[in-house]
Amino acid sequence: MQQRLFKQVDVFTATPYFGNPVAVVHDASGLDDEAMQRFARWTNLSETCFLSAPTDPQADYRVRIFTPGGELPFAGHPTLGSCHSWLQAGGQPRRAEVIVQECGIGLIRIHRQALAASGQQLAFAAPPVKRSAIDPALLAEVAQALGLQDAQILAAQMLDNGPRWLALLLDSPETVLQLTPDHPALANLQVKVGVAAFYPPPETPPLIGRRNREARAFGQGPAPLLSDAPDLEVRAFAACIGIPEDPVTGSLNASLAQWLMAQGHAPERYRVSQGVCLGRAGQLHIERDASGQVWVGGESVTCVEGVVML
Repeated sequence: MQQRLFKQVDVFTATPYFGNPVAVVHDASGLDDEAMQRFARWTNLSETCFLSAPTDPQADYRVRIFTPGGELPFAGHPTLGSCHSWLQAGGQPRRAEVIVQECGIGLIRIHRQALAASGQQLAFAAPPVKRSAIDPALLAEVAQALGLQDAQILAAQMLDNGPRWLALLLDSPETVLQLTPDHPALANLQVKVGVAAFYPPPETPPLIGRRNREARAFGQGPAPLLSDAPDLEVRAFAACIGIPEDPVTGSLNASLAQWLMAQGHAPERYRVSQGVCLGRAGQLHIERDASGQVWVGGESVTCVEGVVML
């Protein structure tokens, strides 16, 4: 065993303890899979990340992402939390405008941008998503476990960008927030479920535009300053992997954005609220740039810093 730098980062929030925490172990060289998995079980967080030198010459660092139950090829809030931790520890990207992360699904680009009020925001390029139809029998069972009526489900899709989600677009944010899922039933179905609903647009949008307070849009050029009101309310249920409800979920929101934009349900830019029912206040910023790339962004803050013996 040796001492290794350790951080616990709260992601998709600028206020400690209101986002989604991730554990980050630096300089994980020499750790085998068993040691990483054991430590991930011990932290008991939804994800624990292990940073090391990249194997791909295009990447700035490599991350391996473990849940208490196994390794993930990709996850959203661990991507941003790991990058935040790597930069804070003195990491220097090869290119000033983008950080490149190596993970199980390949290379992930991450942009950073300065914020006038609170430091910087990071945004990852959503990886390609596979979309597939849902078995009607499974959809009916999931709806029953969530307590949903057919009329409350506007659209449904199976989404896979590493993590696999059954995604439901519902009729209102109130429906999303009032759900009381049967978590054992969802666990027995062996499916992770993401639910979302859009807030109605305001009658008179501010002249400077709606949502976001960034002065630039994820490295793509000027963007208007926008208000803090959310556009989309999201919840994520993953009892099948031991997480009844995830506070704030980057991978789900990435695949949701790609699906909802492709189907004409979502605008090119919007703000997401997630975690309300858990006493959190997660905020994600979603944008599709001129090339069609979807970016998922948010702020991060380090809550714990020290060393671990591994």
